Amino acid sequence: MHLNLFDKQVYTGRRQVLKNAMANDGLIVLMGNEDSSMNYTDNAYLFRQDSTFLYYFGLDTHGLAAIVDTDSGEEVIFGNELTIDDIVWTGTLPTVSDMAAMVGITQTNPYGQLGQYIKSALTAGRKVHILPPYRPENKIKLAAWLNTDLAGLAKFVSVKLIKAVIAQRVIKTPLEVAELEKAVNISIDMELAVIKHTRPGIKEYELVAKAHEVAIANDARLGYPAIITTHGQTLHTHYYGNTLQEGRMVLCDIGAENAMHYGGDLTRTFPVGKSFTTRQKELYEVVLNAMNHAITMLKPGVRFKDVHLGAAQKLAEGLIAVGIMKGDAAAAVEAGAHTMFFQCGLGHMLGMDTHDMEDLGEQYVGYTETLKKETSIFGLKSLRLGRELEAGFVLTVEPGIYIIPELIDRWQAESKYIDFINYDVLNTYRDFGGIRIEDNFLITETGSRVLGKYLPKSLNEIEGLKD
Repeated sequence: MHLNLFDKQVYTGRRQVLKNAMANDGLIVLMGNEDSSMNYTDNAYLFRQDSTFLYYFGLDTHGLAAIVDTDSGEEVIFGNELTIDDIVWTGTLPTVSDMAAMVGITQTNPYGQLGQYIKSALTAGRKVHILPPYRPENKIKLAAWLNTDLAGLAKFVSVKLIKAVIAQRVIKTPLEVAELEKAVNISIDMELAVIKHTRPGIKEYELVAKAHEVAIANDARLGYPAIITTHGQTLHTHYYGNTLQEGRMVLCDIGAENAMHYGGDLTRTFPVGKSFTTRQKELYEVVLNAMNHAITMLKPGVRFKDVHLGAAQKLAEGLIAVGIMKGDAAAAVEAGAHTMFFQCGLGHMLGMDTHDMEDLGEQYVGYTETLKKETSIFGLKSLRLGRELEAGFVLTVEPGIYIIPELIDRWQAESKYIDFINYDVLNTYRDFGGIRIEDNFLITETGSRVLGKYLPKSLNEIEGLKD
């Protein structure tokens, strides 16, 4: 159990904002998480508290849930006190009421009484608002309390509550920015350790170990499974068994989650040996130029979708210059030809979750009523963030070039984008891999600033780290 907390007033203030947004509209139920068994009951996965529960109640321990009554103003935390059998194994820990007092809650009840609160509200004809549950154990409990089956939970998921929570959590306060900065700095140290340890002949998992070592030494953990691979064209690979070879690159996408559960998310791509090859340098510069262009566009009022498309055009221009693409870059992006190389989105929100609040629905976090998410267009369907930027947003910028042989074969057989793609040239890059460069940014009143200390990213700087 961790009791890393902001001041009590932070949590009482957050809950008051939520109550104001949901005033006189029934009962809000916010589920904490419980231990999840890995292979038998008492051998659990590493505990991770629900981020929204942490945001409003701060308590990083399993077996808790809470209600906020928007009519009466009542706030209750539900949890069971330790038995003597528990204490034998865990030692003495703060009581539920002691923990609740730390975050400004005066009323606590045993966990089993939460179901009765919910049933009483329903019997009285009151609304019960829940967020989309993602843990199976919470789905089962909520279904029982709401007298429905698992599929029926959807009708209790409250879009009004989702939007109220997102409206608060999406704007990061200075306290939160400070925690994010701590997490980014740990992430930077992880990246540097991985880069400096990289050399021909070792396994990818040896680099993963270096990332974990730095995280644990800083009272942190990885916020998501590390992507450390010589096959950088595979966007989310978690296989670490490849042997590093001279002439290849390593793509390292890692992020630390600090003790307050705020996270970083950084990527660097670097040579296994001392230096990049000529081809690697050419395409690295293409990605870096796209990134630098995107950064210049970051400011309030600009749609991130337009930043994404601006970066895509810079990628196309660079690929035309090296002969892999041809024609007009703007026309190529309009047609979607750039997605042969850039299949994903330019970035996403960052906060307590690596993809911040993704459990609440990407269509609400990254988009608005006036800018709907495009769900069928290759490339854009993977853009998690499209909405207009606002001061206080924290997000990633992560352009890349990914050369996927299977995609080349599919599209070449279909003669797809033959006006924009030089397949004869592209096929000579089949074993190239992928390049991604990623940093984290706070949107300010006038533009943006990068979070964390400086992490080298130019070609010369990256190669200099290998000395």
